[in-house]
Amino acid sequence: MFLDRHDEIKSLRMLLELNKSSIAVCKGRRRIGKSRLIEEFGRYASNFIDIQGLAPRQGTRKQDQLAAFGSQLSKSTSLPRLIPDSWSQAFDLLSSVIRKPKTVVLLDEISWMAAGDRDFPGLLKIAWDTELSKHHKLILVLCGSVSSWIDNNILNNTGFRGRVSASLQVKELSLFYCNRFWNRAPGKISALEKLKLLSITGGVPKYLEEINPKQSAEDNIKRLCYRTDGYLFKEYGEIFHDSFGKRASTYQKIIEKLSTGFSGIDAISMHLGWKRGGRVSDYLEDLCKSGFITRHIPKNPGVKSSPKNVRFRLSDNYIRFYLKYIKPVEQQIEQGLYHFVNLESLPGWETIMGFQFESLVLNNIRSVCESIGISMSAIKNAGPYFQKKTRNRPGCQIDLLIETRYTIYVCEIKFRQRIHKSVISEVSQKMKHLIFPKRFTVRPILIYVGELDQEIMDSDFFAGFINFEQLLTIPVGA
Repeated sequence: MFLDRHDEIKSLRMLLELNKSSIAVCKGRRRIGKSRLIEEFGRYASNFIDIQGLAPRQGTRKQDQLAAFGSQLSKSTSLPRLIPDSWSQAFDLLSSVIRKPKTVVLLDEISWMAAGDRDFPGLLKIAWDTELSKHHKLILVLCGSVSSWIDNNILNNTGFRGRVSASLQVKELSLFYCNRFWNRAPGKISALEKLKLLSITGGVPKYLEEINPKQSAEDNIKRLCYRTDGYLFKEYGEIFHDSFGKRASTYQKIIEKLSTGFSGIDAISMHLGWKRGGRVSDYLEDLCKSGFITRHIPKNPGVKSSPKNVRFRLSDNYIRFYLKYIKPVEQQIEQGLYHFVNLESLPGWETIMGFQFESLVLNNIRSVCESIGISMSAIKNAGPYFQKKTRNRPGCQIDLLIETRYTIYVCEIKFRQRIHKSVISEVSQKMKHLIFPKRFTVRPILIYVGELDQEIMDSDFFAGFINFEQLLTIPVGA
C-alpha cells in the first residue's frame, strides 16, 4: 500500500519538467519507504532502472557489489549479464543502456554499494560529468539509510557541489495516513485499539504493512513482537547493523540512554564515558539525520533560542517499545512463555503507553496545530519546553508549547483510563511558573486519550480539547 508522499513526488516530478539531467538524493531510516517512493516516481518516467547495494555482511567484497550491480542492470535492461571489473566500467555499462529521455535510475543503499571503495564517490562524479549527465532528462536518484555517508560523500562533497538538484528526507507517515491501514478492517476499530499498535509501529510504513487489520491489537502485537519469528522481534539489531555497521553498539548506547527520557549532550557523554566534544555531537547528528532521534532547542517565549539548552528525544516508537518491553524478556519469548501473556497486565503498561502517545503527538505537531486552528505560517516555535530552575525562577516542563506572534499554547498530553480534575491544577501550576513577555495570551490545551472527569469539562479552564481520534482524521499533507 502506497500512501501520502505527495510533496516528495511533486518535487521529483518537477525534475522531469526541467530541460536537463538531474541528481536527486533520498534519505531516511530503514523501512521508511524510500525505495517505494522512488518506484512510484519511476511510473512517471519512460524507463526505470533499479539497482540496490548488497546489505553489509561479513566477507562482502567490492567484487560482490560489482557482480550484484551487473546482475541487476541486466534484469532491468536488455543488457546481457556482465560482471564489471571496476566502478568506472559499471557506470559505463549503465550509461550505455540509457536510450530514452525521462529515465529514472535508482542507486539504492548507495553506502552499501560503495563499501570498501573510497574512490566510489569520485568515480561516480566523473561518470556523471562525462557520460550520465549527457542523457536528456535522466534523473539519477542516490538513496540510502546511512544519512551521514550521503552527507559526507555527496551533499557536502565539493565534487558534487552544484550537481544535486533535490534532496529529500523521508519521514514517518502522518497519523491521518496511518489510519488508512485499517481501511480493510471489518466493522469499526476504536481509536484506542489503533493507538496500541501505532504506539509500537509509529508511522513506519513497513511496520504498518505487517498489521493484520482483521486481528485485534493484542494479537497483532503478540505475533509481531512476542514470537521468535515475529517481524519486530529481531528488527532492532538489524536496523542498527545495516545502518551503522561496526559502530552500531555506540549508537545503541545513546539510544538506550534516550529511551529513559530527554537528555542533553553532557548526560549522553557521561553515559558513554566520553568527554563532551565533537565525537558525541557527530553520533547524535547521525541519529537525527537517520530519523531515530529528534533535536529540540527549548526557546523561552518571545526570545531567541539558545543552543546551550539543546535536548535530544528518542522519537522512534518501535525502538522505545523494544527496549522497554521486548529486550528485557527476550529469553522468555524464545522459550515460548509470552504466547498467552495479557499485555495490559505487564508492569508499567499504562506508563509506557503514555510515553508512546506523547511521542506520537510530538511527531505530529502539524496535526495538533491544524486541530487547534493555527496556521503553520503563524508558528514561531513548537516543541517540548524546559525552563531550568534558578535562584530567581522555578523550573517548568511543558509537554508541547506552541508559540505564535501573540499567543502561547500550553499543551498537556495525557494517557489515562480516566483523567481526573487534578490535571487542571497541574497545568495551572506550569502556566504560573512559565516566564513570558506580558504581550502574550496563554491558552491551555489538553491532548488526551481516556475518559475526562465531568468537572474538567465544566471548569472552562482549557481553551481546547484534542482527543486521539481527532488527530487520526486530520488530513495533513493530503
